[in-house]
Amino acid sequence: MSGSNNPYNGSFGNQMSATTSFGAQPAPAAAGSYVTDTTTANFGKDVIEESRKQPVLVDFWAPWCGPCKQLTPVLEKVVNEAKGRVRLVKMNIDDHPSIAGQLGIQSIPAVIAFVNGRPADGFMGAVPESQITQFIDRIAGPAGADEAAEVEAVLAEAAELLAAGNLNEAAQLYGAVMQADPENAKALAGMAECMIAANQHQRARETLSNLPEELARDAGIQAVLKKLDQIEEARKLGDPVALERDLAANPDDHETRLKLAKILNVEGRRDEAAEHLLQIMRKDRGFDDDGARRQLLQFFEVWGFKDPATVAARRKLSAMLFS
Repeated sequence: MSGSNNPYNGSFGNQMSATTSFGAQPAPAAAGSYVTDTTTANFGKDVIEESRKQPVLVDFWAPWCGPCKQLTPVLEKVVNEAKGRVRLVKMNIDDHPSIAGQLGIQSIPAVIAFVNGRPADGFMGAVPESQITQFIDRIAGPAGADEAAEVEAVLAEAAELLAAGNLNEAAQLYGAVMQADPENAKALAGMAECMIAANQHQRARETLSNLPEELARDAGIQAVLKKLDQIEEARKLGDPVALERDLAANPDDHETRLKLAKILNVEGRRDEAAEHLLQIMRKDRGFDDDGARRQLLQFFEVWGFKDPATVAARRKLSAMLFS
């Protein structure tokens, strides 16, 4: 598939124009965009309501407070570097003393973290930057945790789209992950699977070639490469209709049955492919030095441990081996 006749052209790999973004990579914002001031009247909206969406740090300060002047710029810097994991709301207690009084704050600077509408943690004094970073990590989770969870969710959605045959949509999501993390093994393997489904086998192999050694050893990537090998092998095995005709004439032709199993596998008829191999094993375990079992295990590696065809065939294989 190439050129204008290929509906997936430009949707794979580096040619893909993705719009998906992840937690730690929001759209660029102006300095101070995660920092606001509040009043007594707006405290409910700025702090209580907002903290139901994300943690909110409230900095209680006053213009005459020397330590406040030391803490505030460091606090704003760390909050802005967190890029939206938390927000900072500053409250001048000279102008708005009631909230601080209700919270029992007797000295400043004082920083209180609100989560889900309630105070969750806090500290007092002009603490160093490292301590503020640790405080935010404790409240909002370590940096990158939200992004990692979001990436996994995107990959799961992409896998569902691929399984449903929505190749372009799946490729867009895999491509978005690859833009954020070019060495994400699941995204690379998923993108290659999209190419295979689009009959772009050579392009799929190129996508998985020349990878760093550790990445190339990833089980998911290895499974896709083995799948490509199986596809290439099946292309050389002949016409499946002719093979089925020969097998009907001679059911004990194990070589023909093995070839047919390999072709059925690449056609996605996994249960049928497995059953042919199991039938060879029932008749002759010595055929090709137990080649049917070895081939079935290779299928399992590509299909995946949780694939329904793997589960069903493995159950039959176990019953055969251990009965």
